[in-house]
Amino acid sequence: MTSTDEKVRYTPEGERLDYTPQTAASSAQNVIRILEGRWKLVILFQLFGSNVRRFSELERAIPGVSQKMLIQQLRQLELDGVVARIVHPQVPPKVEYHLTEWGQSLCPVLDKLLTWAEAAPAEVRDRLIEGERLPD
Repeated sequence: MTSTDEKVRYTPEGERLDYTPQTAASSAQNVIRILEGRWKLVILFQLFGSNVRRFSELERAIPGVSQKMLIQQLRQLELDGVVARIVHPQVPPKVEYHLTEWGQSLCPVLDKLLTWAEAAPAEVRDRLIEGERLPD
């Protein structure tokens, strides 16, 4: 049996990082905060594959999102270093968005998350599909 103060080791891409259970949980929570938001994952999936999209294209591709909410979510993703914004100095203004290299590296991570969700027990998978949450 391991104690909670024992180091948790994870070595992505050959780099050695040492985490305790507490620091690992804290780091994971910080990453999840970057992805929190009703539209952020939808935005990311629209931009995966090195897609460069104009604001109006994103707005059309994401039904139900308001202009204000799309702007807020894009700004947060930009501040977090996941999305880059290019402003072309012309009239009318042309603004494009694309994933940064770090943002693009989320694609395989989210693919793994989807694979993990597909392996869930049937009753859990059914709740996931319907968007239900388990009681706290």
